Amino acid sequence: MTPRERVLRAFGRAPGRPDRMPLQFDLCRNLTEAFGKKLGILPSYAKSYYEDLTYRISANALRTAMGSDCVVVGGTVPQGFVPEPVEGDVTRNEFGMHMKPTSLYVEVARCPLLTASSRADIEAYPFPDPLAPGRFDAARRDIDRFAGEYFIIGDVELSLFELAWHLTGMEKYLMAMAMGEDWVDALDDRVERWTTGLALELVHAGVDALWFGEDLGSQVSTLISPEQWRERYKPRHRRMIQAVKAAHPEVVVIMHSDGAVAPLLDDFIELGVDVYNPVQPNVPGSDPEELSARYGGRIHFFGGIDQQVLLPEGDREAITAELTRRARILGARSGYLMAPAHILQADVSVETVEHMIRVVKGIRA
Repeated sequence: MTPRERVLRAFGRAPGRPDRMPLQFDLCRNLTEAFGKKLGILPSYAKSYYEDLTYRISANALRTAMGSDCVVVGGTVPQGFVPEPVEGDVTRNEFGMHMKPTSLYVEVARCPLLTASSRADIEAYPFPDPLAPGRFDAARRDIDRFAGEYFIIGDVELSLFELAWHLTGMEKYLMAMAMGEDWVDALDDRVERWTTGLALELVHAGVDALWFGEDLGSQVSTLISPEQWRERYKPRHRRMIQAVKAAHPEVVVIMHSDGAVAPLLDDFIELGVDVYNPVQPNVPGSDPEELSARYGGRIHFFGGIDQQVLLPEGDREAITAELTRRARILGARSGYLMAPAHILQADVSVETVEHMIRVVKGIRA
């Protein structure tokens, strides 16, 4: 059974059950370099338009060699684009965000629309072109290489809410939303057009699935009320999903959101979302028994492996038991693509990653 067929069966897009639990994982730079050296595979890096997404769409040859059943591709910076130095290690990306690297991530140090206060300010902002030359060269290269054998996921993270507040700053954006300032609608319109452009281009390039990414939750609740999300963002997600389904009816739609977003799952299902990711453990509403009982058979699960405590601690017996338990529960009534609930960070050892892969590959579906 090919990796692609394994995932298609897990997601109900091909008849029969997969021969084992399918697997996907993302690696931070440290782990990517460590495994590249160990396996003798030079990692290839696709520089994302938003720096923190780079490792999601990079090193596909390495990850498939390690055992991933999936390849993840996405938009990159345009051909010839080089971030502009600002001061010290801070650079300006194509959105105009000042980006500062930290030990784990790259953070927005200054937002380009921090002083925006009107529709005119939003309309004057030079939004990047989603179809700029070179933006999908790396994606097409990997699709050409892996299509047919591996399940290809197109990544369009920072879909709506998250990209909008990264452009203005979260406090400013949330305050303007609460006060009903009309420039927020103008900004959301532009973000929606950007994301729709990326998504449609990836569909035309030949992906099997689209990963819409929004971090809508904290460790304890949603970041905005479910009612606010339904009023402001649900219609936009509906339009985007309808657009990609019209272009390719068989494309699998994945909705990604970290945090405690269980109150939105019925909405995701209503929108036509096929797969929920990352099923973050250790937050309210993410108990696997409850998720399976309430949503099993209505939506598929992708993720669920705890990378906050379980994998960093590296207890092999505990990892084996927990992965086996989650596979049994989340795979009982819905298809399940096993994955860590986040990009694996440097606090997870090479040996633990290898153990995780061995365990998942040994679990019968």
